[in-house]
Amino acid sequence: MYQYDQYDQSIVDARVEEFRDQVKRRLAGQMTEDQFKPLRLMNGLYLQLHAYMLRVAVPYGTLSSRQMRMLGHVARKYDRGYGHFTTRQNIQFNWIKLEDAPDILAELATVEMHAIQTSGNCIRNISSDQFAGAAADEVTDPRPWAELLRQWSTFHPEFTYLPRKFKIAVIAAAEDRAAMRLHDIGIELLKKDGVLGAKIFVGGGMGRTPMIAHEIRDFVTADELLSYLEACLRVYNRYGRRDNIYKARIKILLHELGPDEYRRQVEEEFAHVKTLGIDPPVAELERISAFFAPPSFESGLSDEVDRSDPDFAVWLDQNVKPHKQPGYAIVNVSLKPVSGIPGDASADQIDVMADLGERYSFDELRVTHAQNIVLPHVRKADLYAVWQKLTEAGLAEANLDLISDIIACPGLDYCSLANARSIPLAQKIAQRFSDLDRQRDLGELKLKISGCINACGHHHAGHIGILGVDKKGKENYQLSLGGSGAEDVSLAKITGPGFDEDGVVDAIERVTDRFVQVREPGERFLDTYRRVGFETFKEAIYG
Repeated sequence: MYQYDQYDQSIVDARVEEFRDQVKRRLAGQMTEDQFKPLRLMNGLYLQLHAYMLRVAVPYGTLSSRQMRMLGHVARKYDRGYGHFTTRQNIQFNWIKLEDAPDILAELATVEMHAIQTSGNCIRNISSDQFAGAAADEVTDPRPWAELLRQWSTFHPEFTYLPRKFKIAVIAAAEDRAAMRLHDIGIELLKKDGVLGAKIFVGGGMGRTPMIAHEIRDFVTADELLSYLEACLRVYNRYGRRDNIYKARIKILLHELGPDEYRRQVEEEFAHVKTLGIDPPVAELERISAFFAPPSFESGLSDEVDRSDPDFAVWLDQNVKPHKQPGYAIVNVSLKPVSGIPGDASADQIDVMADLGERYSFDELRVTHAQNIVLPHVRKADLYAVWQKLTEAGLAEANLDLISDIIACPGLDYCSLANARSIPLAQKIAQRFSDLDRQRDLGELKLKISGCINACGHHHAGHIGILGVDKKGKENYQLSLGGSGAEDVSLAKITGPGFDEDGVVDAIERVTDRFVQVREPGERFLDTYRRVGFETFKEAIYG
C-alpha cells in the first residue's frame, strides 16, 4: 500500500497545526460558528444532533494494521468505544469533543491518516474495488490509479470549491463491486488491443434525484486519463449550478445539457488540457505502482480446506471469496450481526481485525462500500484459525450479501439531516430474518436503508430499498424494489404508500414470501423481480 513521503507528511502535519489554531480561536470566542463551520468541514468535522462527528479518510478503502489499530485507539480514547464504517469506505466517530479534534488529527497523522476532503464541495475520497489486487477477474490493480487520483485531487486549486461535492470510483473488472455507475465519475480500467486505458462514465448519483452515469467515452488511454478527468471537471465547474443546492450535482448538468453536448464540450476541453502537460510522467506512475506490488505469496500451497466443522463450512461458503493466487482466499468480515448496528465496530473488535490483518493478510485490510471489512490475502490453511478468532470477537456472522447484510446510514439517532431512524429499523429487519437457513434460502438480497432523501444508505440501489421520511411529524418508511449498484445497475422503484416501522418490516416479509412463491431455480431476488415485474410484488405488499 502507498507510503507517505516527506511531502505527504509535511502537508498533513501542517494542516493539523493550522486546524489546532482555528479550534483554539473558536473555543476562545474569537470566531463565530458561522465563521468556523467552513474551516471545520474542511477537516471532516461535522456538528450533528448530539455531538461533533469526525469523518476520517481511508483512501480507496485500503489501510494497514497499524492504521486500523489507531482507529481503535481513537474510538477508545476520544469516542464512546466504537467507530462507524461508511459507504464511502471511510470511518466516522460520532461523539467527538471539539477541544479533542486537533489531538485526534495529530494522532492520525502519525500513521499517515487524515480527514482532509471528507467534507465540502470538493473531490471526496476516491473509492475502489475492495478486492483490488486479489480478484482473479481484474485486468490490473486499480489502486495505483486511485492513489494517483487522490494526489491529483487533494488541494486541487481549481476544484476545491466545486458547485457540489464530487465522488469518483475506479474499478478494473467487469464485475462492479464499487457501485461505480452511481458516482459522479466512474472509471472502468480495461485493455483495448493490449493497451491499458479506461471507459469513463459521468453523471451518476443518488440523493433526491437518483441517476445512473452515462458512458461519455468508451476508451481513453491510461497516459491521458488525468487530462480527460480534468476536462470533465472543468466543464462541470464552469456550468454546474451554484444558485440551487438541489440542482448543483454534475448529474443535473448532464440531464440539462444532454450527454452528447456534455461529451462534445469535454472533448473540446480535453484537446486544450492535453497541451498543459498535467499527465504524470511514466516514472511517477511507476513510483506509485511500486507500493502496490503483490505481497510475497507462498507457492505450492494446497487449495483444500477442512470443512468438517459445519458452522465454519457455512461461513466459508458465504463470506470467503476466490483469490487469484492458488492457496489463498479473500475473507469478508461482516459488521452486520443480528441486533447490531450496521457498519459499527467496537474498539476491541477493531483491534482484533488489525491483529488478523497483520498476522494473516500481509498487514492489509480493506473497508467496503457495504460497510464491511476485508482481509484480502489469507492462506486457505489459515481460514479456520481466522474464523475462530472472528467468532470469539463476534465478527463471524455468515451473512455476506444476504438480507441481514444491511447497508444503513446513522439516521435520526445521530444525523441532523435525517427524517427517520435507520438503526432500529435495520435491527428489527435483521431480527425478523435472523434464521440463517432462511436467509440462505432467499439468497443474494441486498437491503439498504436511508434516513433521509440524501440517500447515504444507498436505498436507490437496493434490491429492497427503504427511505425514511417525515409524514406529519411521524417517521414513515417508503419501500422500493429492483435497484442494483452492481454491473447490472438499476434504480429501485417506489412501491406505493409508506409504512410505520413495524409495518415496513411486515411489508418486506410479504415481498420475500412472494419471491419464494414465484422464483425459478437459481434465480436471485433481483432476477425474479425483473422477470415477473413490479406489479406482482406490489400486489403482495398492498393486496
